[in-house]
Amino acid sequence: MGDVAKKNLFVDTEDLERMGISINNHDKLPDVIFFESLKNRLFLVEAVTSHGPMSPKRVNELDKMLSKCRFPKIFVSVFLTFSEFKQHLDKIAWETEVWILEKPDHMIHYDGETFLGH
Repeated sequence: MGDVAKKNLFVDTEDLERMGISINNHDKLPDVIFFESLKNRLFLVEAVTSHGPMSPKRVNELDKMLSKCRFPKIFVSVFLTFSEFKQHLDKIAWETEVWILEKPDHMIHYDGETFLGH
């Protein structure tokens, strides 16, 4: 987990290495990475206030960087408001998820064959 001021605010390197994820200070990690052990999937969360949304370029970069990770990856863009989300509609990659703080009970799935990795 990190923020704009300190990208690697909290890093559990042991667990990440067990999942096949090696990290160095030069990597462009998303703001939050968390593992859901019940369904064995890795969530990669980008707060749009720090970078942009999970764009096709960003998803490709993360896929390459995490190529040794054996778990399905869920890419999530987080927005503060619906208005902010609308400003980025054309930049969000297909097969990703969107969560809007202003509407916390809902998620938007960018069409495809999978929803949250299913």
